[in-house]
Amino acid sequence: MACAAFFSGAALRICDSLLPRLALDFNHTPGAAGQVIISFSIAYGLMQLVFGPLGDRYGKARLIWISLAGCALAALASALAGRFEILVWTRVAWGMSAAGVMPLAMAWIGDNVPYEQRQATLARFITGSLSGMMAGQLAGGLFADSSLGWKGAFLSLSLGFAITAFLLWYWLRTAPAHKAPAGGLNVAGQLRAVVTAPWARVVLAAVLAEGIFLLGPISYLPSYLHNRHGLSLSFASALIALYAVGGLIYALTAKRIVQKYGERRMVLAGGVLMGTGFLGLLLSLVPWLAGPLALLTGFGTYLFHNTLQTHATQMVPAFRGTAVALFAFGLFGGQAIGVLIAGYTYDHLGYTFMLLVPAIALPLTGWAFARALRLRIATETAAVTAK
Repeated sequence: MACAAFFSGAALRICDSLLPRLALDFNHTPGAAGQVIISFSIAYGLMQLVFGPLGDRYGKARLIWISLAGCALAALASALAGRFEILVWTRVAWGMSAAGVMPLAMAWIGDNVPYEQRQATLARFITGSLSGMMAGQLAGGLFADSSLGWKGAFLSLSLGFAITAFLLWYWLRTAPAHKAPAGGLNVAGQLRAVVTAPWARVVLAAVLAEGIFLLGPISYLPSYLHNRHGLSLSFASALIALYAVGGLIYALTAKRIVQKYGERRMVLAGGVLMGTGFLGLLLSLVPWLAGPLALLTGFGTYLFHNTLQTHATQMVPAFRGTAVALFAFGLFGGQAIGVLIAGYTYDHLGYTFMLLVPAIALPLTGWAFARALRLRIATETAAVTAK
């Protein structure tokens, strides 16, 4: 599962650093080249509505294996694309396939780990995706500056997905068989059970905001450093890759942080740190400060995001795969919106607006979710006292 998360994370971030190279090779602006990210994100989000219910019905690990095999084929097709329009469509296929990896892996953990231990377990699990994001960000820059370009980057990921799919297939041969629940597949009913739960709507709204205001602008940070400070794409990517290092620091210390500070203070601090990172990138005149600021942003992100993930696994336990899939749908649907907005503002309004909006919106998002958590805890305490 961690290997699957690694290559899934790399696929999510590989194109961030490749945007200037894609723009050059296909004679597009960086904002227009962002279609390869938008198409992936939209397909990824929409397919959650399929993979989540299927995972609940037919087995999460089995669906993850199918997704990995699909990613290997789609990444290979992307490497072989001869026109930008074809590349956009192969990225759609890639996003559709990747949709069944991370969310179903999280749901599988939710099925097998008690809630009290789940945040720390998820934190250890996401070291795979964080390492993949860091490797993807850095590899994207290295490939962009090399003769291999984006084709070499996609071929490398295709090989990684194929090897991981084989490993999971081998494990599934001896794993206990999944027992399907009684009754037929009821996708609409499972989705309705999640979206009608009041707390689920709060969590989904928070992760949608995270996708718009965090993941959207982050996609353009290597291009921003490249154009504003004249850094090479590989060096700019290496600085922004420290974002994942911040997440890894959180993952290694998550158990102590959760015990000492609790979820409410974690999401509040996370929002402030994310906003501070974007504001620092906007105001800083020294390019190397982007590295520490990216690390700070990454640490803040996972203070906030891992808390959301933990609640996502508990929104509707009876349909955990569907619930976590809807959570991912919100995150990557938000990313698609955010990349679209950030790309437009980057091309037409400059980078100031692109960085200033998340610097304000992310602390407000953290504050709003912390307040919702406080009200939820107060309501649950009052209900227990009444009993």
